[in-house]
Amino acid sequence: MSNTSQSLAGKVALVTGGSRSIGAAIAKRLAADGAAVALTYSASPEKAEQIVAAIAAAGGRAVAIEADAGNPEAVRAAIRKTVETFGTIDILVNNAGLGLGGPIDEIPFETYERMIAVNVTGVFVATQEAVRHMKAGGRIIHIGSSMTRYAAFPQASLYTLTKGAITGFNRSLVRDLGPRGITVNTVHPGPTDTDMNPDGGPVSKIVGPGMAIGRYGQPHEIASVVAFLASPEAAFVTGADIVADGGLTA
Repeated sequence: MSNTSQSLAGKVALVTGGSRSIGAAIAKRLAADGAAVALTYSASPEKAEQIVAAIAAAGGRAVAIEADAGNPEAVRAAIRKTVETFGTIDILVNNAGLGLGGPIDEIPFETYERMIAVNVTGVFVATQEAVRHMKAGGRIIHIGSSMTRYAAFPQASLYTLTKGAITGFNRSLVRDLGPRGITVNTVHPGPTDTDMNPDGGPVSKIVGPGMAIGRYGQPHEIASVVAFLASPEAAFVTGADIVADGGLTA
């Protein structure tokens, strides 16, 4: 592998929504650090297999698992498949999410239900199932959003509602899992060049002037923060909300 530190050698990670953008970058970084990686996907099997192939070509181990994050039984099955394939699970990255929205009085209730199913219920179910297999040293890492600190543009109230729920879940979960030696943290990306929010897209025209470092983030930069939280060096970090947003909310 390209990373010589191999700080995650012998560890097993599951990255939900790991076929694209930030999730794909996280999967590749954790594999580069030595972890065997399972990644879930819903609508992009070709991209998922490309990530698996890239990891294998670099000398790592990976498997792609089809699982709609809004389907609790599919999420549970993905955890079971990860354990069946690699023997355990040490690191869970709750990355899968949707960014649907609109004016609050125009959002269809079905959209609300879908957002809750993927962004909140999916996180709860994945965490609940994963910790049943985790030993001391386990890591739960949620992907939140800097929108919970600064609503940079309108029509995102539903998205922010779901990410705010994760912040509360993170904070309380540390009390349940701390005695077991499992850490729980949330990374809150700011504007990052992804499929949902591309650099140069409509949102970037609104938030761009507020970026302290003058540019959008790149998925690999968010992956670097996740990699630290997954590593042995972060054993004393739990309950943290780490904002990686280029100074947008500073």
